[in-house]
Amino acid sequence: MRWGAYQSNESGQLEVYIENFPPSGSKWQVSTGGGEEPRWRRDGKELFYISGKRLMAVDVKTDAQVFESEPPRPLFEARLQVESLRSRYQVAANGQRFLLTA
Repeated sequence: MRWGAYQSNESGQLEVYIENFPPSGSKWQVSTGGGEEPRWRRDGKELFYISGKRLMAVDVKTDAQVFESEPPRPLFEARLQVESLRSRYQVAANGQRFLLTA
């Protein structure tokens, strides 16, 4: 099973969702209180996203038929451009380093 992460404002604010691929109609909201710019750790066991000024992380289990995740946890505050047409951060393959645009 493969999983895709995306942001949507279908709830009235930007949130991060996970959906299996190819789509089957099932989706899971992983962010709480807003989320955007989701990025996977290379091994797919962790998902990162921006919430306000914080970079968040979510541990996920992607090797099962049903999606499972832990509650989101803040990693650190980041001084990021509020509005940007480009990606504001990138994550290293191991999820231990981040490149941020200020």
